[in-house]
Amino acid sequence: MRDFSNDHSALALNTATLGHNIANHGFGWVPERIIDECAERGYGGVVFWQREFANYNLEQIAKVGELVRAAGMQVPGLCRTPYIVGPEAPSPRSHLIAECERTIAIAGALQADSVTIVVGGVEAGSKGIDDSLKVVAEVTAELAPIAEQYGTRLGLEPLHPVYAGNRSCLVTMKDAVDIVEQINHPAVGIAVDVYHVWWDSQLKAALSRLRADQIHGFHLCDWLANTTDILLDRGMMGDGVADLKGLRSIVEDAGYNGLCEVEIFSANNWWKQPPELVLDEIVKRFRQYC
Repeated sequence: MRDFSNDHSALALNTATLGHNIANHGFGWVPERIIDECAERGYGGVVFWQREFANYNLEQIAKVGELVRAAGMQVPGLCRTPYIVGPEAPSPRSHLIAECERTIAIAGALQADSVTIVVGGVEAGSKGIDDSLKVVAEVTAELAPIAEQYGTRLGLEPLHPVYAGNRSCLVTMKDAVDIVEQINHPAVGIAVDVYHVWWDSQLKAALSRLRADQIHGFHLCDWLANTTDILLDRGMMGDGVADLKGLRSIVEDAGYNGLCEVEIFSANNWWKQPPELVLDEIVKRFRQYC
């Protein structure tokens, strides 16, 4: 396992950590400011949310990607496609595919390595998750050649089971790997977020079924023992109960050696802190706990 105690070049920032995934949160830094601040602190990459580019055309987005690389960093990912299943997924299917392609095009312009897919909740009128997972597999298979065309990949991200009804019927890494194997396309893999898998005793067995290039990302934060908001009260690394080094060991034993992406949703704590302080604290915690 890599030693990060004196080296944080494998550290990436997901801009959600600054509140940029939800309107009216955070300090509103533009992508260019984020790039400069992360580069100054020796980060290895930046992961943006597509909503940050609402007023950018693809040429302008491409220039943001160029700025990241000119600063010595990478764009390991982009968050995220629309939900692809459930009541909140765009409808009809043609509209869904078009919306997803728009996100994939942004990733292509950035030269992002992967686009995260948070799949969405249970299909309206159905019970349980089996029918919904079939739709996830169908839509992901349809998106795979589109991602390949734009030079990027798709990372299916299972969420904690508490989100199964409304945000992600995909809740175990086993089910995610089953879908990856079923589709069997080079653009389709998984993303591992410790917030969602820290509890899963079968994580190692699931990841062992994948090739190293099918693991598209590793996301860091912590699960607070007494969380006050399942969505917006994630912990900074070291403040919770997740075995962060143990989880990273599992992911790296499966062959992953890419960037480690800090993604913290924290409406009442870290999103209220000065971004400079947050970025500095991430470096400190990454070296100490990850």
